[in-house]
Amino acid sequence: MATVAVCNSKNEQIGEIELNDEIFDVQVKSHLLHEVAVMQLAKRRSGSASTKGRSEVKGGGRKPWRQKGTGRARAGTRSSPIWRGGGVTFGPKPRDYTPKVNKKIRKQALKMALSSKCKENQVVVLDGLGFDEIKTKAFAEVLQAFDIDSVLVVIPERDDVVEISAKNVPHTKVLRSEGLNVYDILRYQHLMLIKEAVPKIEAALLGKDTHSA
Repeated sequence: MATVAVCNSKNEQIGEIELNDEIFDVQVKSHLLHEVAVMQLAKRRSGSASTKGRSEVKGGGRKPWRQKGTGRARAGTRSSPIWRGGGVTFGPKPRDYTPKVNKKIRKQALKMALSSKCKENQVVVLDGLGFDEIKTKAFAEVLQAFDIDSVLVVIPERDDVVEISAKNVPHTKVLRSEGLNVYDILRYQHLMLIKEAVPKIEAALLGKDTHSA
């Protein structure tokens, strides 16, 4: 297992932690990362675009004029797609754009994304942030100590103080360990893991109970 330094918020090493090779040292396959990232982005699409067909628009119950003798083209209903205010032919309807990617591939891609950050030396393990109050300046000072300007911070559980403190810091996102995903890992240059989040990530990806990890 790879050993990574554990630092405090001032970038001072205070210990070490072993990262499981089954998660943080797997072969990276870019096509799988791409497939899962595209799936995530497609899943975010609302798919709410909708139009009315000829059977859904108001009116159209009566023939506008008689079939012959008026000199005009034949018309059977005002809801015809060629009429203004008529229905739309083959218009969009609400739909789900998410492509199917099985669970095994999603989990493996997440391991690959974590491994890619490790291989590029872009993983920082932090002992904790320990903010007493919501303060953007305090969070920015932590990033400044590590000389980081684009980072995904993974915390073990909900922490409103940390999450709100980071809200206005540019190129930064705070994510709880259960919400860790491929797209966000690849989107930010660095990955900052709070020490307590590491066993939770390993337990989730290896299918172990968090209490026994």
